Amino acid sequence: MKRSFFVAAVVAGLVVAWTIGRVQGQAEGKVVFIDSAKANYTAMQQNPNVSTAPVFGDAATGAHATFTKFKPGYDAGMHTHTNDVSIVVIKGAYLYKDENGEKRVGPGDFLRVPGGHKHWSGGDKKEGALFYEEGSEKFDFNPVK
Repeated sequence: MKRSFFVAAVVAGLVVAWTIGRVQGQAEGKVVFIDSAKANYTAMQQNPNVSTAPVFGDAATGAHATFTKFKPGYDAGMHTHTNDVSIVVIKGAYLYKDENGEKRVGPGDFLRVPGGHKHWSGGDKKEGALFYEEGSEKFDFNPVK
């Protein structure tokens, strides 16, 4: 009897935690429309070569989506992110390298980088990159030497 109660309590706790996380990752049940060309971009983490405009959530604290711009020729160097990052390129090209080679991620292309995965990224030399970025947890940038 005690074991059944314990299992039911654990299951209920997991359902509640999942529901809270799911709700926090949504834009409070509202329709969201943002024109990427008219969004309000600000420098990301005091880096003048990268700017972001929030779509929903807060990249500094949890689940989020942003429009992100890399200036032409931007070189982020080798780095990791603690959490998964997914992008869809809108304009220009997001350049990507890891141990499996190089990729030019162009308009309409999707890329998911798992948390902890060492990679290099940058913007096309002429056009830079504009992309939609989404994460289920906060965003961070961890340089790798």
